[in-house]
Amino acid sequence: MFNKDRWKEIMEVLSSNVFRTLATSFGVGWGVFILIILLAAGKGLENGIRADFGDIATNTMFMWSRNTTIPYKGLPKGRRFNFKLEDVQAIKDNVPNLRFISPRNQLGGFGGGNNVVRGLKTGAFNVYGDYPQIIRQEPMTITSGRFLNQNDIEEKRKIAIIGDGVKNELYGQGENVIGTYVIIQGVNFMVVGTYQKKSDGGGEEGQKEIFVPFTAFSQAFNTANDVGWMAITAKDGSSISNLKEKIVDVVKESRKIHPDDKRAVGYFDLYEQFNRVESLFGALRWVAYFVGVLVLLSGIIGVSNIMLIVIKERTKEIGIRRALGEAPWSIKKQILMESIFLTIISGMVGIIFGAVFIYGVNAVLDSVGPVDMFVNPSVSLGVVVSALVILIFSGLLAGFIPAQSAIKIRPIEALRTE
Repeated sequence: MFNKDRWKEIMEVLSSNVFRTLATSFGVGWGVFILIILLAAGKGLENGIRADFGDIATNTMFMWSRNTTIPYKGLPKGRRFNFKLEDVQAIKDNVPNLRFISPRNQLGGFGGGNNVVRGLKTGAFNVYGDYPQIIRQEPMTITSGRFLNQNDIEEKRKIAIIGDGVKNELYGQGENVIGTYVIIQGVNFMVVGTYQKKSDGGGEEGQKEIFVPFTAFSQAFNTANDVGWMAITAKDGSSISNLKEKIVDVVKESRKIHPDDKRAVGYFDLYEQFNRVESLFGALRWVAYFVGVLVLLSGIIGVSNIMLIVIKERTKEIGIRRALGEAPWSIKKQILMESIFLTIISGMVGIIFGAVFIYGVNAVLDSVGPVDMFVNPSVSLGVVVSALVILIFSGLLAGFIPAQSAIKIRPIEALRTE
């Protein structure tokens, strides 16, 4: 129950030597401040890495063909091959729990020459022949017009969706884009939409891409039923990492590749990489807690030492209270409450200063624009609750030894103390 006299005594004890109380409080507040800042910095780094992954379906793998390294069924070593559209169907038929399989062909790339023309302007851009579901695996915001649809695929429409970077290079400011034409390696494509990538993982290059229907790409650039590479996404609840071996085996059988040839089919498991990053951030959170608690522990030791000094200064007072019949638990409770109160108040000040600091950092980030690999540092309510629990435990820990020391004082010895 609330005891006014007890709390009045606590305030008198803590205010009797203000400088000492503030110096002791600083250690605890600083420890909590460091803990909050470390966790917020880790969260900011985590947000930045997640932004680099963007909204790309993380349960996805990308697969492409390379040269064979083992002769097989009369076919030589070093043979170059392409995936075919029938491989896509073979994967669908033989591998369960797949959500999307998107075959893709590509023109251009890094270091490529100018391959897109509009009027007197030219540019070198990545041009992808895709199916409509690619937007579910590599999400983007359609800023005007529309994206690919199934009718575009079936009718082999020569239409294009261009990135905002392409628009900025080939069109004037404020110029209408929809319904105009761009020439891709001598073939006219009508622009029906513009997009902006949701993540900045691809940087500026991610906004300088052009998407056209896979079938129109094949017809215009004479790739027949060849497939350059595939994006394959597993259903929720299934791991693409567990399915990739089966997927690769199906392709090997279809393309007559030796089962032991580990180099012929290249792939990148985005889900596996994402899980590694998740594990890394889990470890970073534990490191942040460990370092923060160690810094906080130094402050707690300071509180405990000060409480021991306070007990020594109040030896005669404690002796009188014991002589008047006050129970040892009552004295012990008084010391523990003083310790917990000092610790929690100090910690709350540290939390407040940490929150103000984080707010300031976010304000600076908002003013200067996105910073690579560091986005929106913050701490959750759960972190604040955890900090409060740590503070309460720390207060008990800091006051336990002084409290034990206080109740061991014999009244007659305490009364003799000068």
